[in-house]
Amino acid sequence: MHLIVGLGNYGKKYQFTRHNFGFLLADQIIADYNLQNNGLKFNSEFFSGKIANKNVILIKPQTFMNLSGNAVRECMNFYKINLANLIVLHDELDLELGRIKIKTAGGNAGHNGLKSISEMVGNEYLRIRLGISRPVNLQFDIADYVLSKFSDDELKIVEQVNKKISQEITLIINKEFING
Repeated sequence: MHLIVGLGNYGKKYQFTRHNFGFLLADQIIADYNLQNNGLKFNSEFFSGKIANKNVILIKPQTFMNLSGNAVRECMNFYKINLANLIVLHDELDLELGRIKIKTAGGNAGHNGLKSISEMVGNEYLRIRLGISRPVNLQFDIADYVLSKFSDDELKIVEQVNKKISQEITLIINKEFING
């Protein structure tokens, strides 16, 4: 069994913000693979189904970002999911908008969702890092930036990225991709 975790903040006011890139990609995967909505479990929107002939659970934690690890740990423990089968979808400041990087383990680069997950289950899980670019204006507060909405032009890029990753999620689940 595989667990895919989309990171974001719950509520309409955060729906199209940079910090919700993980939720937006999760929504694309849910739609493309017709994952079943099983309501709320483990303080998360909970979906299940099959991708690449493998059982998959996808959750979107409905906690604050810095508490995402609690939901992940509860779900992993309940279903006895191996850490190697955890895939986390998250926004990444250090990548240009539209860039994607897939890696296993590593630091959290100040991302509170990743920090929480690593504290709860360890850090040897797969991350799909979704670039949101750092603000060019150094006066811009990072917290305000990640909670700001994508522009219409940026959303077009986000949609392209989401479609590409969703199409390739079977390769990722089957570990048939180049890690790095």
